[in-house]
Amino acid sequence: MRLSSCLRLGAAALAWIGGALVVARATPAAGVTTGMTLIPTGTYAPLVRSQDETAEVAVPSFWLDAVPVTNAEFLAFVQANPKWRRSAVSPLFADRGYLGDWAGDLELGPLAPPAAPVVRVSWFAARAYAQSMGKRLPTTAEWERAAAAGFAGPAGSTEPGFQSALLAWVTRPTPQPLPNVGSGRPNFFGVRDLHGLVWEWVADFNTAMVTGESRGDTGLERNLFCGAGAAGLRDPSDFPAFMRIGFRSSLRASYAVPNLGFRCARSP
Repeated sequence: MRLSSCLRLGAAALAWIGGALVVARATPAAGVTTGMTLIPTGTYAPLVRSQDETAEVAVPSFWLDAVPVTNAEFLAFVQANPKWRRSAVSPLFADRGYLGDWAGDLELGPLAPPAAPVVRVSWFAARAYAQSMGKRLPTTAEWERAAAAGFAGPAGSTEPGFQSALLAWVTRPTPQPLPNVGSGRPNFFGVRDLHGLVWEWVADFNTAMVTGESRGDTGLERNLFCGAGAAGLRDPSDFPAFMRIGFRSSLRASYAVPNLGFRCARSP
């Protein structure tokens, strides 16, 4: 059995928590970096090692939303873009669960508070929202670069209590309704809720288990099997990162998952 299959079994049980501070969001007219944080140039060390075990991915500086996109913000998007309303969206671009917590096409309802993160939104819809704002979805490398920061420094892995805090909440059930965005403690870069609220779409979510051209056998990482998986990991103790890989590898672009939201990014 592939490592991705094993990971999916655990990923299905994960849930995330959140909080209550709302950060002002940009509109195209207000400037696309409003409510965003500049993440400085750095590197990302993938959890699954490549053939070059010392390789790291260079990550140029980029802007990242300080908090996930909310129900209220996505409601404004579907009001302006009727084709992304629940009753109108093409099944090619979103499955039947799309915006399933909303009371209607243009009504949020008790399960979707305005300041809570929007969930049950497909990758296609998230990408369309980002483009409408003059932004894009972050790449895996960008998201992981930002999420690797601790509260006191740029490397959470070396910060006492950081990893144990992540482990403490990855097994908690998803609350209904979800809490508001922004109450989580800001990390070293000033970004909130990267951990502890919802899963988040990334632009290249479907490359988690592939090292090259996915249509050819030579592109598959041969070490990604349950028996050999731990040997191919940079840090087998980083369980939250391990689960993020499994979750991403289980997704399809049309999926609308109850605890999967998104935030936007932008190049400088």
